[in-house]
Amino acid sequence: MTTADLLTARLEMVRDRTLDLVAPLDEEWVSRTPDAIMSPPAWDLAHIAAYEELWLVTRLSKQQPMHPDLQATYDAFETPRSVRGEIRILDGRESREYMDAVRERALEVLRASDMSPDGPALTAGGFVWDMVAQHEAQHDETLLQTLQLMPPGAYSPCIGALPPGDDGVGAPDPVRIEGGTMVMGSPAGRGALDCELPAHACTVAPFRLDRHPVTIGRHLEFIRDGGYHDERLWSAEGWAWCRSEGVEAPLHWQPDGTGGWTRTWFGCTEQVDPAEILCHISFHEAEAHARWAGGRLPTEQEWEFAARHDPASADDAWAPWGVDGHDGRANLGQVSFRPSRAGAYPDGIAPSGCAHMMGDIWEWTSTEFHAYPGFRAFPYREYAEPFFGDGYRVLRGGSWATQSVAARTTFRNWDLPQRRQIFSGVRVAWDAA
Repeated sequence: MTTADLLTARLEMVRDRTLDLVAPLDEEWVSRTPDAIMSPPAWDLAHIAAYEELWLVTRLSKQQPMHPDLQATYDAFETPRSVRGEIRILDGRESREYMDAVRERALEVLRASDMSPDGPALTAGGFVWDMVAQHEAQHDETLLQTLQLMPPGAYSPCIGALPPGDDGVGAPDPVRIEGGTMVMGSPAGRGALDCELPAHACTVAPFRLDRHPVTIGRHLEFIRDGGYHDERLWSAEGWAWCRSEGVEAPLHWQPDGTGGWTRTWFGCTEQVDPAEILCHISFHEAEAHARWAGGRLPTEQEWEFAARHDPASADDAWAPWGVDGHDGRANLGQVSFRPSRAGAYPDGIAPSGCAHMMGDIWEWTSTEFHAYPGFRAFPYREYAEPFFGDGYRVLRGGSWATQSVAARTTFRNWDLPQRRQIFSGVRVAWDAA
């Protein structure tokens, strides 16, 4: 199969997933948003098309955009989320038509493009097509965050089954990791985005990391122990946020009236499952839970060292288990619509001994989002550079809502510490004993 065939298949695979995700959505909500921090789904669909048109059509073949009057509307910096539900945007049907028309033009350009390794940086090895596929997959995850906020009856997805977990997972199980020299980040030419580059050596001191992410059951212990009311567990910023927002539990949780908890999950109310991996918590909650457990959040460097198949290699595999695909090894791909139970993927354990290092939930780290040494914005600065050093925290690992095209042990996600609509959780670290 040629590089063009592989890239075409990748673009089409992601597009099929986009359309499958929005297919069950009540048409009333396609052009509406349930929360001002999110976009109407129709905006995301047309933004996906506009981004693809910009990079795969306009930039590569100098063709004119199909909707020049709406270019600013679908620029994420020109039109912030807070106004996207109040301005004129393409509706669901128009957005899908725009996506189809752009894809037809983009594939024509692809078939005529030079993707040789020594060609222009934008097209060498198919970089820009891979970037566009990853962008759409990332917006699919953002779409799922919006869909999770929809009122009952607006969205009813078809949910895939998960493997059983390990009912023996309970208390923390620290794995001692000796540390050493690591080649952090990704080598160029692997689909890596600019904030993952360049690969560089760093030294990681010995530390301990929990074998599993925190489960709902362990966070229920935190709640019962008064964790949301114990100022000693929180940073000053976190405590102010917790009190001002009246936070008593993870997002989407409600007391069940009998001393327990239910949650609203894609429009359905259900009892929380103590064995399931905890999701929808902020950095502040993650940090408080880690302190309550006698530990701390891992640094970004520690997390990557524990997740990598071979931390010392500059040519490391994309996943903790090596080069094989994720099926049967991780909860990725947007089909389960929830995190798994702890211990569900024994074939995905990293050589460090840590499980669930990819998929299920994004894991908060203690690291602020900064550029790596030698960073160079490419092919545009707005992807990551404006967010460096502005209070954003790094998350690692990908979630159940992440597609494999956008998942790798070097991938860096980031968000503000108060955000919890993202599919985020926590894994506790401790200093070496």
